[in-house]
Amino acid sequence: MPCKVVLAAEVASNFTAEIRSEVSQKPERPRLVGFLANDDPYAEKYAQSSSKHLAEAGLEFELRQIPREELEAAIKDANQDSNVSGILVYYPVYGDKRDQDLQDMVDPTKDVEGLNVVYNGKLYGNDRFLDEDKTRKAILPCTPLAVVKVLDHIGVYDHSLPYGDHLRGKTIAVVNRSEVVGRPLAALLANDGAKVYSIDINDIQIFERDQAASINSHVISKTDFKTEDVIPLCDVVITGVPAAGYKMPTKLLKPGVVAVNFASVRNFEPEVKEVASIYVPSVGKVTVSMLQRNLLRLFNYQH
Repeated sequence: MPCKVVLAAEVASNFTAEIRSEVSQKPERPRLVGFLANDDPYAEKYAQSSSKHLAEAGLEFELRQIPREELEAAIKDANQDSNVSGILVYYPVYGDKRDQDLQDMVDPTKDVEGLNVVYNGKLYGNDRFLDEDKTRKAILPCTPLAVVKVLDHIGVYDHSLPYGDHLRGKTIAVVNRSEVVGRPLAALLANDGAKVYSIDINDIQIFERDQAASINSHVISKTDFKTEDVIPLCDVVITGVPAAGYKMPTKLLKPGVVAVNFASVRNFEPEVKEVASIYVPSVGKVTVSMLQRNLLRLFNYQH
């Protein structure tokens, strides 16, 4: 059977239509402020793309390019500004623990990325709601959520299984363990029942639910595995390596695998289409849709 190539625009279209419809009925438009405090060309490209698509959805966006030494004060000002509905910081800024400090500085009521400690606790604890009455959902990071929506769209999630077990029986590799994308994505997939091999430059860890535990969230196990040991076992391989020279060897892929790339460069070799049943070359437009969705959700919470 030939490989089906699924484009991000196809997945994003339904979300975009819903968002436009809801925004058009608002008496005022939600406003997002983005802070660009690095010289990463991909971050700037994402900022430009965000601006275009937010405007198309009827949402306001202002990009502020500032030195990173001024970012902390700028975030505090935006937290207090009643005209700002959401705050977006383009990471990495420092590329170390200081980035986590910046994430925690963003007011949770304006954190469109869902990276604040409040939302992190909800994600890793597998708790979807902010309140006991379950009327307000926690905000999830945009790119991990985009990958989940892509996997759902192409049928990887099995909705005939109980809620929380829609990925039961699936083995998935996530090649990236950044705190912004790879780690939260592995946690989301494990919390939905998958066995996840989280592959980083230093090691491979397994994220999976502990069926014997009283909690419903995942546990993490360290391993001595190598990439060539685990990739052939995986039903889904998700890559997010931000390096043009990195390629996932096609020869390692299981026939019929679902291959998804969320990096800004193509991580799969062209031959992936000869092995994969489904190939998703990028998720960028879905990420932007999730950004819009998170902004609209926070705006509704604020009003």
